[in-house]
Amino acid sequence: MQTGVPFTPDSVAMALVIEGCRMPVNMRGSDEWPIAEILSIKYLEESNSRLFYVHYSDYNKRLDEWVTEERLDINRMTLPEKSRDKQKLGAAWAFDSALQTPTFESTQSSRASTPDKEVIAASRRSETSAYPSNAPSRKRKLLEMEEPDVAASTPGSSPPRASPPPPPGASPPPPHVPRQSGSMTTDRSHDDVVTRMKNFEFVEIGRWGVRPWYFSPYPQELTSLPVLYICEFCLKYVKSLKCLERHRCKCTLIHPPGNEIYRKGTISFFEIDGRKNKSYSQNLCLFAKLFLDHKTLYYDVEPFLFYVMTEFDNKGFHFVGYFSKEKESAEDYNVACILTLPQYQRKGYGKLLIDFSYLLSRKENKTGTPEKPLSDLGLLSYRSYWREAILEMLLNLKSENGEPPMVTINEICEFTSIRKDDVTSTLQHLNLIHHYKGSYCIVLSRDILTGYHRAMSKRKVRIDSKCLRWSAKDWSKRKW
Repeated sequence: MQTGVPFTPDSVAMALVIEGCRMPVNMRGSDEWPIAEILSIKYLEESNSRLFYVHYSDYNKRLDEWVTEERLDINRMTLPEKSRDKQKLGAAWAFDSALQTPTFESTQSSRASTPDKEVIAASRRSETSAYPSNAPSRKRKLLEMEEPDVAASTPGSSPPRASPPPPPGASPPPPHVPRQSGSMTTDRSHDDVVTRMKNFEFVEIGRWGVRPWYFSPYPQELTSLPVLYICEFCLKYVKSLKCLERHRCKCTLIHPPGNEIYRKGTISFFEIDGRKNKSYSQNLCLFAKLFLDHKTLYYDVEPFLFYVMTEFDNKGFHFVGYFSKEKESAEDYNVACILTLPQYQRKGYGKLLIDFSYLLSRKENKTGTPEKPLSDLGLLSYRSYWREAILEMLLNLKSENGEPPMVTINEICEFTSIRKDDVTSTLQHLNLIHHYKGSYCIVLSRDILTGYHRAMSKRKVRIDSKCLRWSAKDWSKRKW
């Protein structure tokens, strides 16, 4: 005979909480209760309770987290559209659950994991789901009724309909082939609940412990570990600290592979060819995906160059950030992905990476622009850099015969290597372009100048073009 539990309205409402519900949730580290969506539910057998993975509406995904029942405001809960018709059935199930102690079959949850190595390798040829087809499905008991797979639909959309079987003898439709020209693209058509969830709680690299922001398709067997260990020099991932110590005894690297093309003080840049250092480049993409949301990872890294910024001390060259670029870009992109690790942010390293990418563009006698879309932090960094670079160029213009200096948009582009549309949008964003007596002029207000000098006083580290040891290559005449 099972022991009964107290029957309360809260227990009924809590039993109705399923994936897709929306309600106010207490955000970690604050007193705010923003609206959040339940993406996944984890059953804890030892405590006979549940954890809920939530995404806060109107907030970046890096703030998503697991929360306990106490942090949910179930009095203001909104059920998903497809479950409202079954609310009465759910209430009946909740009433039955309140009369007896619920039992959970296992501690498995719908927490995000990652594909097997075979599936990862197959992503080079065609786009696949983040899970293999035989991934374990979520188990529910709601009057023995089967719910549609939440991972197959997006919030606010109707459940996908099953495709009719092909006629006998008909060939299957060709799979959608993703862009094969790079390791990271902006195709988000594969997004589902799995890739919306972080699959690691903690990552240790060097002397730093970092909380990941987003999903990254590391091997599935690693996702159940409390900590993912990464070698800070070769970026190889291992499952335990003991494995990392054994690896460091064998790993001879104290800096990224490739050529050191810049050094000033403790800051160095290494150029890594994705074809010559394929393993490192793939590990770099996997690691970077933990902190990049707007890019989708593929394993075709050969058409890419990776520029890794490091900080030097007596133990070696420590990974700070990187950007990648295509060897041949039809759109003249000078950056495909760019990242500064969280532990090195707010130190000016982001602008240092951007400045270095434009220095390479100047050496190539080209104007460049980053691939879109940019992340929220990336957009802020680029807008700030464009503003400072353009204002620095304008303030260095010299007047002739007491007349205001003359400059064209094309001259600004040529001097800064910033693409024309980025220059124009920056000038318009700052409201610097004015029409006066039949012509356009740039007016620098006192507030603009004050903000510029304040920002420049904070930039302690700058790129010195004299320290660059690099020459532009014509990749159209080279074999990758």
